Amino acid sequence: MEFLGEVLVLLASAVIMVPLARRFGLGAVLGYLAAGVLVGPWALGLVEDVETILHFSELGIVLLLFVIGLELRPSRLRVLRRLIFVNGTMQLLVSTLLLWPLAAWWLESVRLGLLVSVVLSLSSTAIGLQMLAEKKQLTAPYGRAAFGILLLQDIAVIPLLALIPLFAASGDIPQAPGEIALQVLRSALIIAAIIFGGRYFLRPVFRMIVLANVREVFLAAVLLVALGTALLAEWAGLSMALGAFLAGVLLSDSEFRHELEAGVDPFKGLLLGLFFIAVGMSIDFGRLVTEPGLIFAIVAVMMTLKFLVLLAVGRYSGLDSRSSVSLAFALPQAGEFGFVLFTVALNQGVLDPGVVDPLIAAISISMALTPLMYFINERWIQPRIVVASGDGKEFEGIPDDHGEPRVIIAGLGRVGQIVARNMSMLDIHFTALDYDQKQIDFVRKFGHRVFYGNATNLEVLRAAGAEDATLFVLTISDIDVSLQTAQMVRRHFPNLRIHARARNRTHALELKAMGVDFVIREAWLSSLELARASLAAVGVRKAARYVDMFREHDERALEEQVAHKDDEQELVEIDRRSREQLVELFEEDRRIMHTEDDEK
Repeated sequence: MEFLGEVLVLLASAVIMVPLARRFGLGAVLGYLAAGVLVGPWALGLVEDVETILHFSELGIVLLLFVIGLELRPSRLRVLRRLIFVNGTMQLLVSTLLLWPLAAWWLESVRLGLLVSVVLSLSSTAIGLQMLAEKKQLTAPYGRAAFGILLLQDIAVIPLLALIPLFAASGDIPQAPGEIALQVLRSALIIAAIIFGGRYFLRPVFRMIVLANVREVFLAAVLLVALGTALLAEWAGLSMALGAFLAGVLLSDSEFRHELEAGVDPFKGLLLGLFFIAVGMSIDFGRLVTEPGLIFAIVAVMMTLKFLVLLAVGRYSGLDSRSSVSLAFALPQAGEFGFVLFTVALNQGVLDPGVVDPLIAAISISMALTPLMYFINERWIQPRIVVASGDGKEFEGIPDDHGEPRVIIAGLGRVGQIVARNMSMLDIHFTALDYDQKQIDFVRKFGHRVFYGNATNLEVLRAAGAEDATLFVLTISDIDVSLQTAQMVRRHFPNLRIHARARNRTHALELKAMGVDFVIREAWLSSLELARASLAAVGVRKAARYVDMFREHDERALEEQVAHKDDEQELVEIDRRSREQLVELFEEDRRIMHTEDDEK
Protein backbone atom coordinates (compact mmCIF):
# COMPACT_ATOMS: atom_id res chain seq x y z
CA MET A 1 0.00 0.00 0.00
CA GLU A 2 2.91 2.33 0.78
CA PHE A 3 4.35 1.71 -2.69
CA LEU A 4 0.99 2.38 -4.36
CA GLY A 5 0.61 5.57 -2.32
CA GLU A 6 3.99 6.86 -3.54
CA VAL A 7 3.04 6.04 -7.14
CA LEU A 8 -0.18 8.05 -6.76
CA VAL A 9 1.75 10.97 -5.26
CA LEU A 10 4.22 10.97 -8.16
CA LEU A 11 1.44 10.81 -10.76
CA ALA A 12 -0.57 13.56 -9.06
CA SER A 13 2.44 15.87 -8.80
CA ALA A 14 3.21 15.40 -12.50
CA VAL A 15 -0.44 15.94 -13.52
CA ILE A 16 -0.51 19.25 -11.60
CA MET A 17 2.95 20.73 -12.19
CA VAL A 18 3.65 19.80 -15.83
CA PRO A 19 0.53 21.49 -17.32
CA LEU A 20 1.25 24.56 -15.16
CA ALA A 21 4.82 24.74 -16.47
CA ARG A 22 3.66 24.28 -20.06
CA ARG A 23 1.01 26.98 -19.63
CA PHE A 24 3.68 29.49 -18.60
CA GLY A 25 5.90 28.42 -21.51
CA LEU A 26 8.56 26.77 -19.31
CA GLY A 27 8.37 23.28 -20.86
CA ALA A 28 7.53 19.86 -19.45
CA VAL A 29 11.03 19.10 -18.13
CA LEU A 30 10.97 22.02 -15.69
CA GLY A 31 7.47 20.96 -14.61
CA TYR A 32 8.69 17.46 -13.75
CA LEU A 33 11.67 18.88 -11.84
CA ALA A 34 9.37 21.20 -9.86
CA ALA A 35 7.09 18.24 -9.08
CA GLY A 36 10.09 16.35 -7.70
CA VAL A 37 11.13 19.24 -5.47
CA LEU A 38 7.53 19.57 -4.21
CA VAL A 39 7.04 15.93 -3.14
CA GLY A 40 10.68 15.24 -2.21
CA PRO A 41 12.23 14.94 1.23
CA TRP A 42 13.06 18.67 1.47
CA ALA A 43 9.53 19.99 0.82
CA LEU A 44 6.37 17.98 1.54
CA GLY A 45 8.33 14.78 2.21
CA LEU A 46 5.70 12.55 0.60
CA VAL A 47 8.33 10.36 -1.15
CA GLU A 48 11.59 9.38 0.55
CA ASP A 49 13.21 6.50 -1.40
CA VAL A 50 14.71 8.79 -4.02
CA GLU A 51 17.67 6.57 -4.93
CA THR A 52 15.50 3.59 -5.92
CA ILE A 53 13.20 5.75 -8.03
CA LEU A 54 16.17 7.43 -9.73
CA HIS A 55 17.78 4.08 -10.55
CA PHE A 56 14.55 2.62 -11.94
CA SER A 57 13.66 5.73 -13.94
CA GLU A 58 17.02 5.65 -15.75
CA LEU A 59 15.28 3.11 -18.00
CA GLY A 60 13.60 6.16 -19.54
CA ILE A 61 17.00 7.32 -20.83
CA VAL A 62 17.58 3.83 -22.21
CA LEU A 63 14.27 3.89 -24.13
CA LEU A 64 14.93 7.46 -25.31
CA LEU A 65 18.23 6.39 -26.89
CA PHE A 66 16.53 3.33 -28.40
CA VAL A 67 13.94 5.58 -30.11
CA ILE A 68 16.65 7.98 -31.31
CA GLY A 69 18.54 5.00 -32.71
CA LEU A 70 15.40 3.95 -34.61
CA GLU A 71 15.31 7.39 -36.24
CA LEU A 72 18.98 7.26 -37.25
CA ARG A 73 19.66 4.99 -40.16
CA PRO A 74 23.30 3.83 -40.49
CA SER A 75 23.70 5.96 -43.62
CA ARG A 76 22.60 9.05 -41.69
CA LEU A 77 24.88 8.09 -38.80
CA ARG A 78 27.82 8.09 -41.21
CA VAL A 79 26.84 11.60 -42.27
CA LEU A 80 26.90 12.67 -38.59
CA ARG A 81 30.34 11.20 -37.89
CA ARG A 82 32.00 14.64 -37.90
CA LEU A 83 29.42 15.99 -35.44
CA ILE A 84 30.01 13.00 -33.17
CA PHE A 85 33.75 12.48 -33.24
CA VAL A 86 35.10 15.96 -34.03
CA ASN A 87 32.63 18.24 -32.23
CA GLY A 88 32.03 15.78 -29.40
CA THR A 89 35.73 15.17 -28.76
CA MET A 90 36.50 18.89 -28.93
CA GLN A 91 33.78 19.74 -26.38
CA LEU A 92 34.83 17.02 -23.96
CA LEU A 93 38.56 17.70 -24.25
CA VAL A 94 38.46 21.51 -24.02
CA SER A 95 35.89 21.52 -21.19
CA THR A 96 38.07 19.06 -19.23
CA LEU A 97 41.24 21.13 -19.76
CA LEU A 98 39.51 24.31 -18.56
CA LEU A 99 37.91 22.71 -15.49
CA TRP A 100 40.94 20.63 -14.50
CA PRO A 101 43.12 23.36 -12.90
CA LEU A 102 40.18 24.66 -10.85
CA ALA A 103 39.17 21.16 -9.68
CA ALA A 104 42.81 20.33 -8.84
CA TRP A 105 43.10 23.54 -6.79
CA TRP A 106 39.89 22.74 -4.88
CA LEU A 107 40.79 19.11 -4.16
CA GLU A 108 44.55 19.78 -3.79
CA SER A 109 45.16 16.84 -6.13
CA VAL A 110 45.95 16.92 -9.84
CA ARG A 111 44.85 13.29 -10.19
CA LEU A 112 41.43 13.70 -8.56
CA GLY A 113 40.98 17.08 -10.24
CA LEU A 114 41.25 15.35 -13.63
CA LEU A 115 38.56 12.80 -12.70
CA VAL A 116 36.13 15.46 -11.44
CA SER A 117 36.70 17.74 -14.45
CA VAL A 118 36.08 14.91 -16.95
CA VAL A 119 32.82 13.90 -15.23
CA LEU A 120 31.57 17.50 -15.00
CA SER A 121 32.34 17.96 -18.72
CA LEU A 122 29.60 15.44 -19.53
CA SER A 123 26.13 16.86 -20.25
CA SER A 124 22.68 15.42 -19.63
CA THR A 125 21.36 13.24 -22.45
CA ALA A 126 17.93 13.13 -20.81
CA ILE A 127 17.60 16.91 -20.29
CA GLY A 128 19.20 17.98 -23.58
CA LEU A 129 17.55 15.56 -25.98
CA GLN A 130 14.13 15.60 -24.34
CA MET A 131 14.08 19.41 -24.25
CA LEU A 132 15.06 19.69 -27.93
CA ALA A 133 12.64 16.91 -28.94
CA GLU A 134 9.79 18.60 -27.06
CA LYS A 135 10.47 21.82 -28.97
CA LYS A 136 10.86 19.94 -32.30
CA GLN A 137 14.47 21.16 -32.61
CA LEU A 138 16.39 17.86 -32.84
CA THR A 139 16.54 18.14 -36.64
CA ALA A 140 17.74 21.75 -36.53
CA PRO A 141 21.50 22.26 -37.11
CA TYR A 142 22.17 22.87 -33.40
CA GLY A 143 19.92 19.92 -32.51
CA ARG A 144 22.07 17.61 -34.63
CA ALA A 145 25.22 19.12 -33.12
CA ALA A 146 23.86 18.54 -29.60
CA PHE A 147 23.02 14.94 -30.46
CA GLY A 148 26.54 14.30 -31.80
CA ILE A 149 28.15 15.73 -28.67
CA LEU A 150 25.89 13.73 -26.34
CA LEU A 151 26.47 10.48 -28.24
CA LEU A 152 30.25 10.91 -27.99
CA GLN A 153 29.86 11.52 -24.25
CA ASP A 154 27.82 8.31 -23.89
CA ILE A 155 30.65 6.45 -25.63
CA ALA A 156 33.20 8.14 -23.33
CA VAL A 157 31.43 6.77 -20.24
CA ILE A 158 32.68 3.28 -21.20
CA PRO A 159 36.43 3.90 -20.64
CA LEU A 160 35.67 6.25 -17.73
CA LEU A 161 33.95 3.48 -15.76
CA ALA A 162 36.91 1.19 -16.42
CA LEU A 163 39.52 3.82 -15.52
CA ILE A 164 38.02 5.15 -12.26
CA PRO A 165 39.97 2.60 -10.14
CA LEU A 166 43.21 3.97 -11.61
CA PHE A 167 42.50 7.31 -9.90
CA ALA A 168 42.83 5.64 -6.49
CA ALA A 169 45.87 6.48 -4.39
CA SER A 170 49.08 5.14 -5.90
CA GLY A 171 49.97 1.66 -4.73
CA ASP A 172 46.31 0.76 -4.22
CA ILE A 173 45.11 -0.02 -7.72
CA PRO A 174 42.27 -2.54 -7.55
CA GLN A 175 42.56 -3.67 -11.18
CA ALA A 176 45.62 -4.96 -12.97
CA PRO A 177 46.28 -3.90 -16.58
CA GLY A 178 45.36 -7.42 -17.70
CA GLU A 179 41.96 -7.15 -16.06
CA ILE A 180 41.33 -3.82 -17.78
CA ALA A 181 42.33 -5.34 -21.15
CA LEU A 182 39.96 -8.25 -20.50
CA GLN A 183 37.11 -5.83 -19.77
CA VAL A 184 37.80 -3.89 -22.98
CA LEU A 185 37.80 -7.17 -24.95
CA ARG A 186 34.51 -8.22 -23.33
CA SER A 187 32.97 -4.85 -24.26
CA ALA A 188 34.10 -5.24 -27.87
CA LEU A 189 32.67 -8.76 -28.08
CA ILE A 190 29.31 -7.66 -26.65
CA ILE A 191 29.07 -4.80 -29.15
CA ALA A 192 29.89 -7.23 -31.96
CA ALA A 193 27.22 -9.63 -30.66
CA ILE A 194 24.60 -6.87 -30.53
CA ILE A 195 25.43 -5.79 -34.08
CA PHE A 196 25.43 -9.34 -35.43
CA GLY A 197 22.23 -10.32 -33.64
CA GLY A 198 20.47 -7.13 -34.63
CA ARG A 199 21.36 -7.55 -38.27
CA TYR A 200 20.62 -11.25 -38.75
CA PHE A 201 18.17 -12.38 -36.03
CA LEU A 202 15.90 -9.54 -34.93
CA ARG A 203 14.02 -9.06 -38.21
CA PRO A 204 13.03 -12.73 -38.59
CA VAL A 205 11.96 -12.79 -34.93
CA PHE A 206 9.78 -9.71 -35.35
CA ARG A 207 8.25 -11.16 -38.56
CA MET A 208 7.19 -14.26 -36.60
CA ILE A 209 5.72 -12.13 -33.82
CA VAL A 210 3.80 -9.95 -36.30
CA LEU A 211 2.33 -13.06 -37.95
CA ALA A 212 1.00 -14.11 -34.52
CA ASN A 213 -1.08 -10.89 -34.63
CA VAL A 214 -1.00 -10.33 -30.84
CA ARG A 215 -0.11 -6.70 -30.15
CA GLU A 216 0.71 -7.29 -26.47
CA VAL A 217 3.37 -9.84 -27.46
CA PHE A 218 4.82 -7.37 -29.99
CA LEU A 219 5.09 -4.69 -27.27
CA ALA A 220 6.71 -7.19 -24.93
CA ALA A 221 9.23 -8.08 -27.66
CA VAL A 222 10.06 -4.40 -28.23
CA LEU A 223 10.77 -3.88 -24.53
CA LEU A 224 12.73 -7.13 -24.41
CA VAL A 225 15.01 -5.98 -27.24
CA ALA A 226 15.53 -2.45 -25.88
CA LEU A 227 16.09 -3.44 -22.26
CA GLY A 228 17.87 -6.71 -23.10
CA THR A 229 20.55 -5.02 -25.21
CA ALA A 230 20.91 -2.34 -22.52
CA LEU A 231 21.47 -5.02 -19.88
CA LEU A 232 24.01 -6.80 -22.08
CA ALA A 233 25.87 -3.53 -22.54
CA GLU A 234 25.89 -2.87 -18.79
CA TRP A 235 27.19 -6.38 -18.10
CA ALA A 236 30.08 -5.64 -20.46
CA GLY A 237 30.88 -2.44 -18.58
CA LEU A 238 29.25 -0.20 -21.19
CA SER A 239 26.54 2.42 -20.88
CA MET A 240 23.02 0.93 -20.93
CA ALA A 241 21.94 3.85 -23.11
CA LEU A 242 24.64 3.04 -25.66
CA GLY A 243 23.49 -0.59 -25.91
CA ALA A 244 19.88 0.46 -26.50
CA PHE A 245 21.03 3.04 -29.04
CA LEU A 246 22.91 0.37 -31.03
CA ALA A 247 19.83 -1.87 -31.05
CA GLY A 248 17.71 1.05 -32.33
CA VAL A 249 20.17 1.87 -35.12
CA LEU A 250 20.23 -1.76 -36.24
CA LEU A 251 16.42 -1.82 -36.49
CA SER A 252 16.15 1.62 -38.13
CA ASP A 253 16.17 0.16 -41.64
CA SER A 254 13.55 -2.49 -40.87
CA GLU A 255 9.92 -2.41 -41.95
CA PHE A 256 8.92 -2.43 -38.26
CA ARG A 257 10.61 0.87 -37.40
CA HIS A 258 7.48 2.97 -36.94
CA GLU A 259 5.63 0.25 -35.04
CA LEU A 260 8.62 -0.24 -32.74
CA GLU A 261 8.76 3.48 -32.01
CA ALA A 262 5.03 3.66 -31.34
CA GLY A 263 5.30 0.72 -28.93
CA VAL A 264 8.16 2.16 -26.89
CA ASP A 265 7.05 5.79 -26.84
CA PRO A 266 4.50 5.66 -23.96
CA PHE A 267 6.94 3.81 -21.67
CA LYS A 268 9.75 6.18 -22.63
CA GLY A 269 7.70 9.28 -21.85
CA LEU A 270 6.49 7.98 -18.48
CA LEU A 271 9.92 6.80 -17.32
CA LEU A 272 11.65 9.99 -18.48
CA GLY A 273 9.12 12.01 -16.54
CA LEU A 274 9.83 9.86 -13.50
CA PHE A 275 13.57 10.43 -13.98
CA PHE A 276 13.15 14.21 -13.98
CA ILE A 277 10.95 14.00 -10.88
CA ALA A 278 13.67 11.92 -9.18
CA VAL A 279 16.31 14.51 -10.11
CA GLY A 280 14.14 17.20 -8.52
CA MET A 281 13.78 15.08 -5.36
CA SER A 282 17.53 14.42 -5.21
CA ILE A 283 18.48 18.09 -4.87
CA ASP A 284 20.06 18.21 -1.39
CA PHE A 285 18.69 21.44 0.08
CA GLY A 286 20.33 20.56 3.40
CA ARG A 287 23.73 20.68 1.73
CA LEU A 288 22.68 23.92 0.04
CA VAL A 289 22.08 25.45 3.47
CA THR A 290 25.41 24.30 4.94
CA GLU A 291 27.63 24.83 1.86
CA PRO A 292 25.79 27.23 -0.47
CA GLY A 293 28.91 29.09 -1.56
CA LEU A 294 30.79 25.96 -2.64
CA ILE A 295 27.84 24.37 -4.47
CA PHE A 296 26.77 27.49 -6.36
CA ALA A 297 30.41 28.24 -7.20
CA ILE A 298 30.72 24.76 -8.79
CA VAL A 299 27.47 25.31 -10.73
CA ALA A 300 28.41 28.81 -11.91
CA VAL A 301 31.98 27.97 -12.96
CA MET A 302 31.04 24.68 -14.64
CA MET A 303 28.07 26.06 -16.59
CA THR A 304 29.89 29.24 -17.63
CA LEU A 305 32.97 27.43 -18.93
CA LYS A 306 30.91 24.77 -20.72
CA PHE A 307 28.68 27.46 -22.23
CA LEU A 308 31.74 29.22 -23.69
CA VAL A 309 33.21 25.94 -24.98
CA LEU A 310 29.91 24.94 -26.64
CA LEU A 311 29.63 28.40 -28.18
CA ALA A 312 33.13 28.04 -29.65
CA VAL A 313 32.44 24.47 -30.86
CA GLY A 314 29.25 25.64 -32.55
CA ARG A 315 31.01 28.46 -34.38
CA TYR A 316 33.90 26.16 -35.36
CA SER A 317 31.48 23.63 -36.83
CA GLY A 318 29.86 26.29 -39.05
CA LEU A 319 26.75 27.15 -37.04
CA ASP A 320 25.57 30.76 -37.14
CA SER A 321 25.35 32.85 -33.97
CA ARG A 322 21.72 31.99 -33.23
CA SER A 323 22.33 28.24 -33.54
CA SER A 324 25.60 28.37 -31.58
CA VAL A 325 23.93 30.17 -28.69
CA SER A 326 21.04 27.68 -28.70
CA LEU A 327 23.56 24.80 -28.58
CA ALA A 328 25.38 26.46 -25.68
CA PHE A 329 22.14 26.96 -23.74
CA ALA A 330 21.05 23.35 -24.36
CA LEU A 331 24.08 21.52 -22.90
CA PRO A 332 25.89 23.54 -20.18
CA GLN A 333 24.63 21.30 -17.37
CA ALA A 334 26.32 18.26 -15.87
CA GLY A 335 24.84 14.89 -16.81
CA GLU A 336 23.02 12.01 -15.19
CA PHE A 337 26.10 9.82 -15.70
CA GLY A 338 27.74 12.06 -13.11
CA PHE A 339 25.51 10.40 -10.49
CA VAL A 340 26.77 6.99 -11.60
CA LEU A 341 30.45 7.88 -12.00
CA PHE A 342 30.76 9.79 -8.71
CA THR A 343 28.93 6.99 -6.87
CA VAL A 344 31.36 4.43 -8.32
CA ALA A 345 34.28 6.64 -7.31
CA LEU A 346 32.84 6.90 -3.78
CA ASN A 347 32.27 3.15 -3.47
CA GLN A 348 35.82 2.39 -4.63
CA GLY A 349 37.36 4.87 -2.21
CA VAL A 350 38.59 7.25 -4.90
CA LEU A 351 36.56 10.24 -3.63
CA ASP A 352 35.35 11.09 -0.13
CA PRO A 353 31.67 11.78 0.78
CA GLY A 354 32.62 15.38 1.56
CA VAL A 355 33.60 15.80 -2.11
CA VAL A 356 30.88 13.69 -3.74
CA ASP A 357 27.88 15.19 -1.88
CA PRO A 358 28.35 18.81 -3.08
CA LEU A 359 29.15 17.55 -6.58
CA ILE A 360 25.88 15.55 -6.71
CA ALA A 361 23.98 18.63 -5.48
CA ALA A 362 25.67 20.78 -8.13
CA ILE A 363 24.77 18.30 -10.88
CA SER A 364 21.11 18.28 -9.81
CA ILE A 365 20.92 22.08 -9.67
CA SER A 366 22.57 22.50 -13.07
CA MET A 367 20.07 20.05 -14.60
CA ALA A 368 17.18 21.93 -12.99
CA LEU A 369 18.46 25.31 -14.23
CA THR A 370 18.86 24.27 -17.89
CA PRO A 371 15.18 24.31 -18.99
CA LEU A 372 14.76 27.73 -17.37
CA MET A 373 17.89 29.07 -19.09
CA TYR A 374 16.74 27.68 -22.44
CA PHE A 375 13.35 29.34 -21.96
CA ILE A 376 15.13 32.68 -21.39
CA ASN A 377 17.21 32.04 -24.51
CA GLU A 378 14.16 31.43 -26.69
CA ARG A 379 12.03 34.20 -25.24
CA TRP A 380 14.48 37.10 -24.89
CA ILE A 381 17.93 36.29 -26.30
CA GLN A 382 17.19 34.72 -29.71
CA PRO A 383 14.96 37.59 -30.99
CA ARG A 384 17.79 40.06 -30.33
CA ILE A 385 20.79 38.01 -31.30
CA VAL A 386 20.87 38.78 -35.03
CA VAL A 387 21.66 42.45 -34.50
CA ALA A 388 23.94 41.81 -31.52
CA SER A 389 25.86 38.93 -33.05
CA GLY A 390 29.41 39.21 -34.34
CA ASP A 391 28.81 37.28 -37.52
CA GLY A 392 30.93 38.26 -40.44
CA LYS A 393 27.70 38.75 -42.37
CA GLU A 394 24.27 39.44 -40.97
CA PHE A 395 22.90 39.18 -44.46
CA GLU A 396 24.21 38.57 -47.92
CA GLY A 397 24.61 41.45 -50.32
CA ILE A 398 21.39 41.72 -52.33
CA PRO A 399 21.78 43.31 -55.80
CA ASP A 400 19.71 46.40 -56.48
CA ASP A 401 18.18 45.19 -59.75
CA HIS A 402 14.60 45.90 -58.75
CA GLY A 403 12.01 44.73 -61.21
CA GLU A 404 8.25 45.24 -61.18
CA PRO A 405 6.25 43.92 -59.48
CA ARG A 406 8.70 43.55 -56.62
CA VAL A 407 8.12 40.41 -54.50
CA ILE A 408 9.98 39.25 -51.39
CA ILE A 409 9.69 35.59 -50.31
CA ALA A 410 10.75 34.92 -46.70
CA GLY A 411 11.62 31.26 -46.22
CA LEU A 412 12.49 29.00 -49.12
CA GLY A 413 11.42 25.62 -47.78
CA ARG A 414 8.78 23.39 -49.41
CA VAL A 415 6.07 26.07 -49.61
CA GLY A 416 8.38 28.94 -50.51
CA GLN A 417 9.97 26.96 -53.35
CA ILE A 418 6.59 26.31 -54.99
CA VAL A 419 5.71 30.02 -54.85
CA ALA A 420 9.16 30.89 -56.24
CA ARG A 421 8.88 28.39 -59.11
CA ASN A 422 5.55 29.83 -60.21
CA MET A 423 7.00 33.35 -60.08
CA SER A 424 10.01 32.21 -62.12
CA MET A 425 7.83 30.60 -64.83
CA LEU A 426 6.10 33.94 -65.44
CA ASP A 427 9.34 35.98 -65.21
CA ILE A 428 8.10 37.81 -62.12
CA HIS A 429 11.03 39.29 -60.23
CA PHE A 430 11.43 38.19 -56.61
CA THR A 431 14.01 38.19 -53.84
CA ALA A 432 14.04 35.14 -51.58
CA LEU A 433 15.47 35.22 -48.05
CA ASP A 434 16.54 32.31 -45.86
CA TYR A 435 19.03 31.99 -42.98
CA ASP A 436 19.86 28.29 -43.37
CA GLN A 437 23.06 28.28 -45.44
CA LYS A 438 22.72 24.60 -46.37
CA GLN A 439 19.18 25.21 -47.64
CA ILE A 440 20.40 28.22 -49.62
CA ASP A 441 23.20 26.21 -51.27
CA PHE A 442 20.74 23.41 -52.12
CA VAL A 443 18.09 25.70 -53.63
CA ARG A 444 20.63 27.68 -55.67
CA LYS A 445 21.61 24.48 -57.50
CA PHE A 446 18.19 24.64 -59.17
CA GLY A 447 18.73 28.20 -60.37
CA HIS A 448 16.68 30.09 -57.77
CA ARG A 449 17.80 33.50 -56.54
CA VAL A 450 17.98 33.23 -52.78
CA PHE A 451 20.03 35.27 -50.33
CA TYR A 452 21.28 34.72 -46.81
CA GLY A 453 19.38 36.85 -44.33
CA ASN A 454 17.05 36.65 -41.35
CA ALA A 455 13.69 38.24 -42.16
CA THR A 456 13.20 39.31 -38.51
CA ASN A 457 16.10 41.76 -39.01
CA LEU A 458 14.91 45.21 -40.15
CA GLU A 459 18.18 45.89 -42.01
CA VAL A 460 17.77 42.67 -44.00
CA LEU A 461 14.23 43.68 -45.04
CA ARG A 462 15.41 47.11 -46.13
CA ALA A 463 18.31 45.62 -48.09
CA ALA A 464 15.85 43.28 -49.81
CA GLY A 465 13.86 46.30 -50.98
CA ALA A 466 10.84 46.05 -48.69
CA GLU A 467 10.23 49.81 -48.90
CA ASP A 468 9.56 49.54 -52.66
CA ALA A 469 8.13 46.02 -52.77
CA THR A 470 4.63 45.17 -53.95
CA LEU A 471 4.17 41.88 -52.07
CA PHE A 472 5.75 40.09 -49.11
CA VAL A 473 5.22 36.30 -49.13
CA LEU A 474 5.80 34.80 -45.68
CA THR A 475 6.39 31.02 -45.80
CA ILE A 476 8.62 30.51 -42.75
CA SER A 477 7.65 27.26 -40.99
CA ASP A 478 8.74 28.24 -37.46
CA ILE A 479 5.62 29.80 -35.91
CA ASP A 480 7.46 32.17 -33.53
CA VAL A 481 9.80 33.44 -36.25
CA SER A 482 6.87 33.77 -38.67
CA LEU A 483 4.93 35.94 -36.19
CA GLN A 484 8.02 38.06 -35.43
CA THR A 485 8.55 38.63 -39.16
CA ALA A 486 4.92 39.55 -39.81
CA GLN A 487 4.99 41.99 -36.89
CA MET A 488 8.23 43.57 -38.15
CA VAL A 489 6.92 43.99 -41.71
CA ARG A 490 3.55 45.34 -40.64
CA ARG A 491 5.13 47.84 -38.21
CA HIS A 492 7.83 49.24 -40.51
CA PHE A 493 6.23 48.75 -43.94
CA PRO A 494 2.49 49.29 -43.34
CA ASN A 495 1.68 49.63 -47.05
CA LEU A 496 3.33 46.37 -48.06
CA ARG A 497 0.81 43.60 -48.78
CA ILE A 498 1.54 40.36 -46.88
CA HIS A 499 0.55 36.84 -47.95
CA ALA A 500 1.38 34.22 -45.31
CA ARG A 501 1.41 30.48 -44.80
CA ALA A 502 0.03 29.36 -41.41
CA ARG A 503 0.93 26.08 -39.76
CA ASN A 504 -2.44 25.72 -38.02
CA ARG A 505 -5.63 27.57 -37.08
CA THR A 506 -4.11 29.31 -34.04
CA HIS A 507 -1.19 30.53 -36.16
CA ALA A 508 -3.69 31.80 -38.75
CA LEU A 509 -5.62 33.70 -36.06
CA GLU A 510 -2.43 35.39 -34.84
CA LEU A 511 -1.42 36.40 -38.37
CA LYS A 512 -4.86 37.78 -39.21
CA ALA A 513 -4.92 39.71 -35.93
CA MET A 514 -1.66 41.39 -37.01
CA GLY A 515 -3.31 42.57 -40.20
CA VAL A 516 -1.81 40.07 -42.65
CA ASP A 517 -3.77 40.48 -45.89
CA PHE A 518 -4.02 36.85 -46.99
CA VAL A 519 -3.49 33.75 -44.82
CA ILE A 520 -3.65 30.16 -46.00
CA ARG A 521 -3.37 27.19 -43.64
CA GLU A 522 -0.84 24.76 -45.06
CA ALA A 523 -3.09 21.65 -44.93
CA TRP A 524 -6.37 23.49 -45.62
CA LEU A 525 -6.81 23.02 -49.39
CA SER A 526 -5.51 19.45 -49.42
CA SER A 527 -7.90 18.58 -46.54
CA LEU A 528 -10.85 20.07 -48.43
CA GLU A 529 -9.96 18.15 -51.59
CA LEU A 530 -9.61 14.94 -49.59
CA ALA A 531 -13.01 15.58 -47.99
CA ARG A 532 -14.61 16.18 -51.42
CA ALA A 533 -13.17 12.95 -52.86
CA SER A 534 -14.17 10.98 -49.73
CA LEU A 535 -17.77 12.28 -49.78
CA ALA A 536 -18.05 11.44 -53.47
CA ALA A 537 -16.63 7.94 -52.84
CA VAL A 538 -19.38 7.14 -50.31
CA GLY A 539 -22.12 8.28 -52.69
CA VAL A 540 -22.82 11.86 -51.59
CA ARG A 541 -24.38 13.80 -54.46
CA LYS A 542 -22.87 17.21 -55.21
CA ALA A 543 -19.99 16.58 -52.80
CA ALA A 544 -18.10 19.61 -54.11
CA ARG A 545 -21.07 21.83 -53.23
CA TYR A 546 -21.02 20.71 -49.58
CA VAL A 547 -17.27 21.15 -49.31
CA ASP A 548 -17.54 24.68 -50.78
CA MET A 549 -20.27 25.49 -48.25
CA PHE A 550 -18.05 24.20 -45.43
CA ARG A 551 -15.09 26.20 -46.70
CA GLU A 552 -16.98 29.48 -46.91
CA HIS A 553 -18.58 28.95 -43.51
CA ASP A 554 -15.30 28.04 -41.79
CA GLU A 555 -13.50 31.03 -43.27
CA ARG A 556 -16.28 33.35 -42.05
CA ALA A 557 -15.99 31.78 -38.57
CA LEU A 558 -12.23 32.30 -38.64
CA GLU A 559 -12.69 35.99 -39.46
CA GLU A 560 -15.16 36.30 -36.58
CA GLN A 561 -12.73 34.60 -34.17
CA VAL A 562 -9.90 37.04 -34.95
CA ALA A 563 -11.47 39.73 -32.78
CA HIS A 564 -11.72 37.29 -29.85
CA LYS A 565 -8.45 35.38 -30.24
CA ASP A 566 -7.45 35.93 -26.59
CA ASP A 567 -10.89 35.04 -25.19
CA GLU A 568 -10.93 31.24 -25.04
CA GLN A 569 -14.55 31.03 -23.87
CA GLU A 570 -15.78 33.23 -26.71
CA LEU A 571 -13.75 31.21 -29.26
CA VAL A 572 -15.43 28.01 -28.05
CA GLU A 573 -18.84 29.66 -28.27
CA ILE A 574 -18.19 30.91 -31.83
CA ASP A 575 -17.06 27.42 -32.86
CA ARG A 576 -20.19 25.82 -31.33
CA ARG A 577 -22.49 28.38 -32.97
CA SER A 578 -20.71 27.95 -36.30
CA ARG A 579 -21.14 24.16 -36.25
CA GLU A 580 -24.86 24.46 -35.47
CA GLN A 581 -25.35 26.94 -38.31
CA LEU A 582 -23.47 24.69 -40.71
CA VAL A 583 -25.61 21.68 -39.79
CA GLU A 584 -28.74 23.78 -40.43
CA LEU A 585 -27.37 24.84 -43.82
CA PHE A 586 -26.66 21.24 -44.80
CA GLU A 587 -30.14 20.13 -43.67
CA GLU A 588 -31.78 22.94 -45.62
CA ASP A 589 -29.76 22.11 -48.71
CA ARG A 590 -30.74 18.44 -48.49
CA ARG A 591 -34.44 19.38 -48.20
CA ILE A 592 -34.16 21.52 -51.32
CA MET A 593 -32.45 18.66 -53.20
CA HIS A 594 -35.16 16.17 -52.15
CA THR A 595 -37.88 18.64 -53.26
CA GLU A 596 -36.21 19.00 -56.65
CA ASP A 597 -36.06 15.19 -56.99
CA ASP A 598 -39.78 14.87 -56.13
CA GLU A 599 -40.73 17.49 -58.72
CA LYS A 600 -38.83 15.56 -61.36
